[in-house]
Amino acid sequence: MSRSDDPGHYFQTDSSLEEIARRAAKSKNTKGNPIKLPSKILAITADPQDEDQVYVAEAAGIVKQIHIETSKVSATFSGPAAPLTSVAVSSYSGTVFAGCWDKSIWSWSISTRKPAKRFQGHGDFVKAVIAFTLHGKDVLVSASQDASIIVWDVATGGKLHTLKGHTRGILALALDPADYEPSKDSVMVFSAGSDREIRRWAIGLTTASELQPSPIIAHETSIDALHFDSDGDLWTASADKTAKCLSRGREWEEDSKFEHPDFVRDVAVDEDGGWLLTACRDEHVRVWDKGSGKLHHIFSGHFEEVTGLLLLSKQRLISVSIDATVRLWSLRPQELVKAIKEAEDEHLGTEKEDEPENKKGMMTAEEEAELAELLDDSE
Repeated sequence: MSRSDDPGHYFQTDSSLEEIARRAAKSKNTKGNPIKLPSKILAITADPQDEDQVYVAEAAGIVKQIHIETSKVSATFSGPAAPLTSVAVSSYSGTVFAGCWDKSIWSWSISTRKPAKRFQGHGDFVKAVIAFTLHGKDVLVSASQDASIIVWDVATGGKLHTLKGHTRGILALALDPADYEPSKDSVMVFSAGSDREIRRWAIGLTTASELQPSPIIAHETSIDALHFDSDGDLWTASADKTAKCLSRGREWEEDSKFEHPDFVRDVAVDEDGGWLLTACRDEHVRVWDKGSGKLHHIFSGHFEEVTGLLLLSKQRLISVSIDATVRLWSLRPQELVKAIKEAEDEHLGTEKEDEPENKKGMMTAEEEAELAELLDDSE
């Protein structure tokens, strides 16, 4: 056990102190042009009005709007005293929503940045939120650790439906884009969580029901994220250390699987490059060839678990982490080739540093053998 006068080091093992030192050293890197925030970042979503801006949810109970190209915070939305786990934006009503540990969903007006309605009804942490419109009405859907889904009328703040089916906490929601039209009577929403089940819900203003057959079982344990690609296939991220593609055309059967060394927290798909992007608890963002399943590159910059990914226009990938940084990675062909070359050079440099150096004045084994042979010849 290490000895230290620092109270923060009391009762810590050598390995934990080494890990703290490793992260402190790695935190100094500037990969991905990090935007440093005051607290852990637990979620990210796009700004529907500006392709250069994003919204992030912080553990400090704050939502921030950030301009990616200038690295500036454009707006701050505050009020909650507990961590925010999820964030969604409605361009229809100009509202930001955030799920919170205090069992409620907070909302703010984008224009005034002031708190608006607070949606209360869950019995545990709110873990996921999505927003959309139906027949000119703004609709909010929230999912909670209490295993329930609530559909809300944003204008009135009232509940439209409470949906139950999951047996454990729900961690992810996704609106099925292939089924969504604002003028339709209902939309399809997928949900997943700690019970490893994926369930489908037909949600309308007056009725809501679970679609059968259900549930879809594709993972061994918790599912943290759901994402649809342009073909309508469903991509999943799981604590069973895999990301998967479930085929719509084959009734959501597994089409491909991507193995990781640790929990997979989020997924995104770059249609232009044909890449699958994954966020992992091991601090890395991985770039996979979506077709072949081969690992193409690893973006290494975060020094804590990566919690979310977002793909923006121009093949810009944004990652967020509990290390409190927002990082920007380019998937453009030339930039990606450059990133791979830099990673290879860094790896070779590390290997060279790790090689034992001969002490000054010391001979190698081969040199000692040659000297011995010369001495023998001179006798």
